[in-house]
Amino acid sequence: MVTVTIGHLYPRQMNVYGDMGNVITLRYRLEARGFKVVYMPVDDAKDLKLTRPDILIGGGGQDSNQDLVQKNLVNNKLLLTSLADDGAVMLMICGLYQLFGHRFIVSDDYHIEGIGLLDLETVAGESRLIGNVVADSAWGRLVGFENHSGRTQLGAGVEPLATVISGAGNNGKTKDEGAVHLNVFGSYLHGPCLAKNPEFADELIRRALANKGLPTELAELDDSLEHHAARIAAKRPR
Repeated sequence: MVTVTIGHLYPRQMNVYGDMGNVITLRYRLEARGFKVVYMPVDDAKDLKLTRPDILIGGGGQDSNQDLVQKNLVNNKLLLTSLADDGAVMLMICGLYQLFGHRFIVSDDYHIEGIGLLDLETVAGESRLIGNVVADSAWGRLVGFENHSGRTQLGAGVEPLATVISGAGNNGKTKDEGAVHLNVFGSYLHGPCLAKNPEFADELIRRALANKGLPTELAELDDSLEHHAARIAAKRPR
C-alpha cells in the first residue's frame, strides 16, 4: 500500500476559517482510492527536516496568530524552499499565502517579512474583501469564500491560480486569484477550498504521486455532493 504523508503547517494557530477541511478532503480522496495517509501536524517548521511530507497544507488565521508563526516560518525559509525545489506539493490559504510571499506591508514603517517562496507582495487595505468567489482555473471552475484585507500583487515569478469571474480575488482589481510556482499553490479561497473543488484536490494528489515516481491515474469518485455545494455557493450573493 502506498503511503502519502500530509503535513499541516501551524494547525493550532492558522485554522480560524476551517482550512483543516483541506486536509480532511485530501485524506478522504486518497483513502477512498486505497492509499494510506499519514497526518503530520507541524507546529514548528524545523520538524520538516525529519519527515518531509508529500503534501503540505496551511491555512488562515487572525493577525495576532500570523505574527506568532511568522518568525518560525522565516527561520525555516531555506528548508521550505528546499522542499518546494524538490517538488513537494503545497497549498497555502489566506494568511500563510501572504507569508509565503516577500512581505506584507501594513504601513509605511511596518512590514511583515515573508519567505519569498512565491513572487508576490501584499499591502494592507482599508476595507475587507468578503464573499463568495467564482474563478476559472486550469482544473475547471473554482468556488470559495474570501475574507481578507490584504491586496496581493503578483510578480513575474508566479502565475495566477485562477481568473476571477465573480468576487475580488487577490486585490479586487487585476482579476487574478491565488498564485502558482512549481508545485506551490496559494489562494484566498476558504470554504474549505478543496471540499468544493474536487478536481483541484485531485490535481494536488496527482502532482504528489508524480513527485514520488508513481502513476498518476486516479479512480473516479462520486463528486455529486461536492459539485452541488459549489453550485449553491456560487449562486449566493456577496
